[in-house]
Amino acid sequence: MVATDPIENIRVVLSLFYLVWIYAWAKKQLGSAKIGVLFAVIVVYLTFFQFPELVWVPVIFFLLSFFFSGMFEKIGKQEGKGDFYEY
Repeated sequence: MVATDPIENIRVVLSLFYLVWIYAWAKKQLGSAKIGVLFAVIVVYLTFFQFPELVWVPVIFFLLSFFFSGMFEKIGKQEGKGDFYEY
């Protein structure tokens, strides 16, 4: 049981860190702090407690957004609408 305590502590820290990260994103995207809190709590609960095998997915997303954030800015933006919008 001694070996599971550090793993559980890491899991709690990751869940709190992910909660704050999701809250900041949801507050900006949804425009309301209360809805952002509700959304973040639901996502963290489902990710860390209902489906514990998905714990590493947010970690991978965070690492990708942290290390490769400038990669998407270098991609040229499309000018106007594409041909697929024409009827």
